[in-house]
Amino acid sequence: MTTLTDRPNTALLVVDVQNGVVDEAYERDSVVANIGALVGRARREDVPVVWVQHSDEELVRGSEEWRIVGELDRAESEPLVEKSYGDSFEDTDLEKVLAERGVGRLVVAGAETDACIRSTLHGAMVRGYDVTLVGDAHTTFDKTEWGAPTPEQVIAHTNLYWRHQVAPGRKGGTVKTEDVVFRG
Repeated sequence: MTTLTDRPNTALLVVDVQNGVVDEAYERDSVVANIGALVGRARREDVPVVWVQHSDEELVRGSEEWRIVGELDRAESEPLVEKSYGDSFEDTDLEKVLAERGVGRLVVAGAETDACIRSTLHGAMVRGYDVTLVGDAHTTFDKTEWGAPTPEQVIAHTNLYWRHQVAPGRKGGTVKTEDVVFRG
């Protein structure tokens, strides 16, 4: 249903699964395992896997905190998009990477739910993509000391509202890892 013409393909977008982003994250190990399972399935089904990696004054490029977590291994042939804003499209080459692969639908996983995931979901939809969030493959850390809901509530709310997200000619959706369909 994407509004992008000649974009029949789906890609798995893995956002900011970096040591300094997910080390303290809610259900970190199960989320990383689910992302690993998605990456494996995408590769077996010949679906593009696109990695996004954030850098800023706290996530210094080249530092241990900046690195993708050890449990996940980006293949050399898989694009890596470096970003410095929440929305993975903002001031990056992500749109070019996706256009070159004929991608009009994204399956999104990663971190942080209430920051880069949310921004990227909305950024993709306003740019014309259909966007599926993998509900058990994104996470955040506890920000309750600053007045935020618990991580579990943030994740549940994001899954709920994205499940019903629509726009003219585009749709969102939330599914579990086991229910992801890359083709069809």
